[in-house]
Amino acid sequence: MVRIGAIVLHVSDTGRAAAFWSQALGYHRGDNPDFLLPNESGQPRVHLDETDRTHLDLWADNETEQRAEVERLQLLGATRVDWDYPEDADFVVLADPDGNLFCVINCSH
Repeated sequence: MVRIGAIVLHVSDTGRAAAFWSQALGYHRGDNPDFLLPNESGQPRVHLDETDRTHLDLWADNETEQRAEVERLQLLGATRVDWDYPEDADFVVLADPDGNLFCVINCSH
């Protein structure tokens, strides 16, 4: 089953957002300063992004699980979004029944 691996937040200033959210959540900055990492295992990371929309990244352990989860989520009411994917994409973009976008990512890449 997929799990929330990351919460992507659209922000206007990643430095300011990192200072706030790291303190608010008790997270720390990783090697990439746009990623805030939890201090406890099992918690999702926070990805601060000035260009992407706010959305959830759901992580699957491998390609087989990713395909099965995309199918399961579509049966629950998600729709596949027409997206301009890069050639080596490890993600599938879906929308929930209200149109909120989210990604299902193959974490084995």
